Amino acid sequence: MQALKFKPLLKSTLWGGEKIIPFKHLQSNQEQVGESWEISGVKDNETVVAEGPFEGLKLNDVVRQLGPELVGKENYARFGNEFPLLIKFIDARQDLSIQVHPTDEIARRQGKERGKTEMWYIMNSDDNAKLYSGLKIHITPEQYKQMVENDTICDALAQYEVKEGDVFFLPAGRIHAIGTGCFLAEIQQTSDVTYRIYDFKRKDKNGNYRELHTQQASECINYEVLNTYRTSYKEEKNRSVQLVECPYFTTSVYDLDEPMTIDYSDLDSFVILIGMKGEGKVIDNENNEVSLNEGETILIPATTDTIRISGTIKFLETYV
Repeated sequence: MQALKFKPLLKSTLWGGEKIIPFKHLQSNQEQVGESWEISGVKDNETVVAEGPFEGLKLNDVVRQLGPELVGKENYARFGNEFPLLIKFIDARQDLSIQVHPTDEIARRQGKERGKTEMWYIMNSDDNAKLYSGLKIHITPEQYKQMVENDTICDALAQYEVKEGDVFFLPAGRIHAIGTGCFLAEIQQTSDVTYRIYDFKRKDKNGNYRELHTQQASECINYEVLNTYRTSYKEEKNRSVQLVECPYFTTSVYDLDEPMTIDYSDLDSFVILIGMKGEGKVIDNENNEVSLNEGETILIPATTDTIRISGTIKFLETYV
């Protein structure tokens, strides 16, 4: 079985910028592309295989056909025919709304299928790019509602200036928002459950305020205050550097300028590689070859034992 590439789902948004099309080296006139859904099993937003034997099939249809051979035995037992991760590139020309996501338990209690834990890897963003992640002061649920009503909720949030290579882990329950100028890769549970806390009193193209989910969000917020919400790690050349390990995904970054072999023979999971910068080539143990370049995302089946990557390439590796 060879690695799979998918046609990206490009989503134009009111806040979308112009970075994604050139980053992915696409021939497209689509404007204000805020998101590129790279690999998605979200209902009605599934990505389609771009080439090879499964060309034209939706991701979850491939999961149905291949089952554990694609995703791994434990993952198939846990998630069934729905692919468990959603991979995006996001380009924010304007601030996104202040948001929070529920845990699996709270989501099910609220009638949703599952919650959402995610992470951000910051790419080549604008010089003044900022984002919000977590609370910087202790507030109560009642104070939270009052601060939303009187437009001061941002005063309670930790704000960060960001640069390329910054990492933020966002467990369910952590308030967050992507700010103007941010360009990032997002790895998350397969879930589209988002509760909008605050939207800066903006109106949509029809002059209406977007719906807020103050009550649902209040049931989800983790009110703990940490010293920092930025993930600390040391960049190194030509080796794996782990960024995040949680029940939903494990993510590492590689910065290679010499060939490297990665052994997956003991891993019972698919692996996703996300090209951040440069150009590379991936050859698996069956001599299947695929490119891994800046802006490309590939899905390596669970049956793959080893891959050899050559070129000058920086990429993220994630699996469940």
